[in-house]
Amino acid sequence: MEIRALTDAVRSELPVSGEELNLDAKGWGLVIVDIVNGFATVGAGNLAPPAENPQVTQMVAESDRLARGFADQGWPILAFLDTHEPGKLEPPYPPHCEAGTGEEELVPALKWLEAAPQATLVRKDCINGFVGAIGASGENAVVDWANANEIENLLVVGICTDICVMDFVLTMLSARNHGLTQRCEEIYVYDDGCATYDLPKTVASSLGLPETASHPQDLTHHMGLYFMAARGARIANTVEIA
Repeated sequence: MEIRALTDAVRSELPVSGEELNLDAKGWGLVIVDIVNGFATVGAGNLAPPAENPQVTQMVAESDRLARGFADQGWPILAFLDTHEPGKLEPPYPPHCEAGTGEEELVPALKWLEAAPQATLVRKDCINGFVGAIGASGENAVVDWANANEIENLLVVGICTDICVMDFVLTMLSARNHGLTQRCEEIYVYDDGCATYDLPKTVASSLGLPETASHPQDLTHHMGLYFMAARGARIANTVEIA
């Protein structure tokens, strides 16, 4: 089946209903997942887009818009930065976002977050940001951040929809249900604020990669949203800050 037809069929059989969000009260927290050069700046590394990608470009723009809106309101922001020890691989992926390469730094549009008093930056060395936020003594930077800021609702954006974003959201839902977050009620994922990468089956095959490396962008993006929604996350089609 042609990939576009397959994607349409999956969307029909596994629908994802989104909603419009208008944020006009305190209690919100924004989580930005891995919008770093190594994943979102053209040509910046093994896992960066090789050419301009509309989905990635839109993700960066929308995440920056929301982050600036949160900062203007004085609302809390947490940004994950994928950061790996040089030479230490993260199977099944090639070397990426190694410390000191620049790949592990925020994309230019979001560099301002480094000096924003509302922003907390958390470096992580694994796919799942919740796990990556666990410290040597067992403390968790995400849980501590959510509780300290009395967050009632989380809004999540970032890359990749079906990998790092999904792993974090699914684990955060379990953490909420387990009572680790004292006030968190809902976890929202913003469709246009998320993106994933494109590696068609034919390209993966030509590179000698295993079958599981095939990763059509639109399909896997939708599948990520679907699995998050199926597990209890709420999907937002539009987000505005009053």
